[in-house]
Amino acid sequence: MKVDVLLGLQWGDEGKGKIVDVLAPRYQVVARFQGGPNAGHTLEFDGIKHVLHQIPSGIFRSDIQNIIGNGVVLDPIVFRREIENLGKYNLDLISNLYVSKKASIIVPTHSLLDAAYEKSKGDSKIGSTLRGIGPAYQDKTARLGLRVGDVLSPNFAQKYKKLVDAHKVILDFYQFDYAEALPKAEENFFAAVEFMKQFTLVNSEYLVNDALVQNKTVLAEGAQGSLLDIDFGSYPFVTSSTTMAAGACTGLGIAPSQIGEVFGIFKAYCTRVGSGPFPTELSDEIGEKMRQEGREFGATTGRPRRCGWLDLPALKYAIMINGVTQLIMMKVDVLTIFDSIKVCTQYKLADGTLTEQLPYDLCDETVEPIYKEFKGWQQSLDGIHDFDSIPEELLAYVKYLEEELKLPITFISTGPDREALISRETSAISF
Repeated sequence: MKVDVLLGLQWGDEGKGKIVDVLAPRYQVVARFQGGPNAGHTLEFDGIKHVLHQIPSGIFRSDIQNIIGNGVVLDPIVFRREIENLGKYNLDLISNLYVSKKASIIVPTHSLLDAAYEKSKGDSKIGSTLRGIGPAYQDKTARLGLRVGDVLSPNFAQKYKKLVDAHKVILDFYQFDYAEALPKAEENFFAAVEFMKQFTLVNSEYLVNDALVQNKTVLAEGAQGSLLDIDFGSYPFVTSSTTMAAGACTGLGIAPSQIGEVFGIFKAYCTRVGSGPFPTELSDEIGEKMRQEGREFGATTGRPRRCGWLDLPALKYAIMINGVTQLIMMKVDVLTIFDSIKVCTQYKLADGTLTEQLPYDLCDETVEPIYKEFKGWQQSLDGIHDFDSIPEELLAYVKYLEEELKLPITFISTGPDREALISRETSAISF
């Protein structure tokens, strides 16, 4: 068996959590391979909305092994809070949730450093969620950080103190006051570390590869989106990890030859949280209507998302880099309110050149989106589950995208609930 990868093709918030939940019955293992508590994977079923930050989205399926991989940066405090919030659903989390010993730990001073760095940037701030993700990855790369396996060490407290003392030097340099906030945060942190010890802490690379040897089906779940990738995203307004399909290899310890299907998820329009370039952004009434209709507010931070039309050059780029094999289009229902819909097909550069390629630096390069317009469908998609029943205008939109992207769109999401899905293989879906 091979590992199938599911990831976002835009700036995050594409709806990955819902699709992992829908696809989960096909898999025996679901593993998160990067990111941290800045992720907000939303699942909705039985009239209840669930938001997961670090725990894999297969957790509501009792027969699935859920793995937090080594590429994740884990905040024990958030981990404990998530587990406690899931308590009312009577899930056997001790048996079906595994945490990689090689996953990096977010300590309280990481969040303080995040805030200090962001404050120092002024108007050039990145738009960090201030969850400590960036500083935790910095420590990992600098070979200074703590890992989940360290909590089992008899000298964990000494290791922690050494790291935090180094952080305090930096915080003092930025004149960032931590005297009041840190003691309470540390109290919560050490309590959460003790709580975490009751779970199965494993060498997850063995767990995943043993599953493949046993011909088990494995789904690798990504966080954030491809356009936030540390190497290929809109740098420097990016996250701190590899959000591409290649990140599944380094974030889970699997060989490139073990990658199977790559599910690329994208919205029928674009959104972005925080700062950074956004060529098709709509800073007008249309953008606000899109935001309100789509409930475009961050699942983790609650921040309003910037909204705009679908960007094909950016989408083609993400498909190319990831080796996507099939597409999943989300939130098509949001566009039902518009009588016409636009898609960016090219960029016009400052010198008048037309291109379908992303410039080296979208921050400095002036690009004007060139649009193609489509007639809207303006009718409810409720209760539609197969492609043969979708409105003619929506079918034309889908066919155009498939021709341009040279990939099939196998699922179309028409609402937040797990059953609100149009599929080319409806009979294969188990709700």
